[in-house]
Amino acid sequence: MADKIKVYSAQWCPHCRRLKSFLDENKVDYDTVNVDEDKEASKLVESINNGMRIIPTMVMPDGKSYTNPSNDELKKILEL
Repeated sequence: MADKIKVYSAQWCPHCRRLKSFLDENKVDYDTVNVDEDKEASKLVESINNGMRIIPTMVMPDGKSYTNPSNDELKKILEL
C-alpha cells in the first residue's frame, strides 16, 4: 500500500478545516495528525517551518511539504 498524504493540523484551526474539506471534496486519501495531541508531530512541523508551528502543514508521500496551501495551490500540487 502506498503512503498517504499527511496533514498536520489541529481541531481549532480554520485553515486546517478548509484544507481537509478540499481534500475530502476531491476524494483525496490522506491521514490527519493532530499536533496538539502528538508532540513528535508538533516538532516535525516546527522543523519543516523554520522553528514555527504553522498549520496546516501537508507532507506528500515523497517527503515534499507544503505549508497552508491555498485551494488553487492544492489543485496544482494534486494535479486536479
